[in-house]
Amino acid sequence: MRMKRVYLLWIFWFSICYADSSIYRNADRNQDESPVSKYLLNPIHNVIITQRGSNVTLPCMLRWRPRSYKVKWSKINPVDPLENLIIISNGKQHKNYDKLKGRARLRRSHRLDASLVITNVSLEDEGRYKWVVFPYQSKEGRYHYNYVEARQACEEQDGRMATFSQLYQAWTDGLDWCNAGWTLDGTVHYPVIVPRQPCGGNLPPGIRSYGPKDKMKDRFDVFCFTSALKGHVYYIHGPMNYREAAEACQAHQAVMAKVGHLYAGWRFAGLDQCDGGWLLDGSVRFPITEPRERCGGLPDPGVRSFGFPNPEQKLYGVYCYSLI
Repeated sequence: MRMKRVYLLWIFWFSICYADSSIYRNADRNQDESPVSKYLLNPIHNVIITQRGSNVTLPCMLRWRPRSYKVKWSKINPVDPLENLIIISNGKQHKNYDKLKGRARLRRSHRLDASLVITNVSLEDEGRYKWVVFPYQSKEGRYHYNYVEARQACEEQDGRMATFSQLYQAWTDGLDWCNAGWTLDGTVHYPVIVPRQPCGGNLPPGIRSYGPKDKMKDRFDVFCFTSALKGHVYYIHGPMNYREAAEACQAHQAVMAKVGHLYAGWRFAGLDQCDGGWLLDGSVRFPITEPRERCGGLPDPGVRSFGFPNPEQKLYGVYCYSLI
């Protein structure tokens, strides 16, 4: 049976609460003169395609969080003059409305995320994403890959080079990376959630772009993507050096995990381990789904990295990958 595609245009409304009043503006219109526009980044896709029965994420990002604010999602029907509320939130509590009650929620992947998640779509948008984007750099340090080498590096880590659209979606999911990397079309970018001086200064959050670069001469890092795993990733406690880590995985009829394996385990299986572990490429990383002070100290989920330690160091455990 052929699944029917569903096209739907969604409009996002944003409210900034002042002392005596609230301002509501349609985010699809020109807001250059609006005080609200400085708080909201428009998504690059106004129309999203999905299949009936799927789950969908409608991405939306705040430039930064004002002291007091409200987020309001509404469905706009051209033949219905009334506003159809979906959800209203002040960042801490929310209220659902209309037929989507019980099926709609704010995603809140990070502090600036105002994306809407809808489950069991009937006539709505695109299905939930089944891939994750991760930045990757050479063990030699920053900016060592030309385009061809970057593609090979992704493949070696159980991934492929990410497209710009995938990088954009990863940014709305919370990817914040201050090193520029290749994407599939030969352009170079880096995603910033929290503006800071070394990462474009005081520009608002967004995708910083260097545009197209010489694929043979220019050198950068790379953004790779990977999908859900057929097997699973697990952690074995150390301490052990790199050689001992490889032997530990082999003893469990497994192999050392690649970077793509670890990101997929974190993203799709909820892998959360506050311990650094060796990976096949010689790096040491650990995945965090529930941020806490003594696990990297960062406020958002992600895969933390210790870089590429001396392989003789006996300080870490190991992440293994098994198809069993």
